[in-house]
Amino acid sequence: MTRQIRTLPALAAGPAEMPYTILSWSETFVHDTTWNEHSHPWHELLWNERGASTAVVGARVWTITPTLGLWMPAGTLHSGSATAGTWCRAGFLAFGAVTPISPTPVGVEITPLLRLLLERLTDTELPSGSRAVTEAMVLDVLTPSSHELLLQVPTSALLRPIADAVRDDPGDQRTLADWASRLGVSARTISRAFNAETGTSFARWVAAVRAQHAVGLLTRGWDVDAVAEEVGYRSASAFGAAFRRTTGLTPGAFRAR
Repeated sequence: MTRQIRTLPALAAGPAEMPYTILSWSETFVHDTTWNEHSHPWHELLWNERGASTAVVGARVWTITPTLGLWMPAGTLHSGSATAGTWCRAGFLAFGAVTPISPTPVGVEITPLLRLLLERLTDTELPSGSRAVTEAMVLDVLTPSSHELLLQVPTSALLRPIADAVRDDPGDQRTLADWASRLGVSARTISRAFNAETGTSFARWVAAVRAQHAVGLLTRGWDVDAVAEEVGYRSASAFGAAFRRTTGLTPGAFRAR
């Protein structure tokens, strides 16, 4: 399948000519699409109407879905990708006209109310008074989420082989002890390295990889049982419990939303 690469400039945060305080953007991608590392003068709220995409800031990888969006502050260097068929949406928020919800990228739950308000702002004929009220309501309900599909990718020579293997095959069943034996170090050494580089344990890191991969499969319509097997769980119930701990939703509820 053809992959399209888009090149955008790296621009510093600052005022930019915009017709509205929150400008809507929407695109459905025919091809797998990749963006280079770039930045915008405005803040971004990213989410999808359909499908899954990713945003990368340094060694951090977020998965963006119809229910889990991402706040990207103005001037933040980031790259990204979207698979063919994904319907990406965004709100560009004028720098200086809004108070940032976070100085760093952070997950945002796309609630039914927030979605309704953002949808209203796509109407270019919306009266200025109504637009101002709607924009104010968006800013009022826009808050960081306690759930986000975030993966901190380790980059050290010790952990990179593990990270590459698990990300290539989330169903990889090798344990901490298995990796320690293969790499010729103690399991404790690997455990300490994971906590130092990712801020979490090996088991939780693997669960995050599996959740990110599962999201892509669920948004493409895969059956929950098939997804569970693909990402390495012995049963749909075990997968469901792990997925809910990571995303706050069961796989069935996530796919339905």
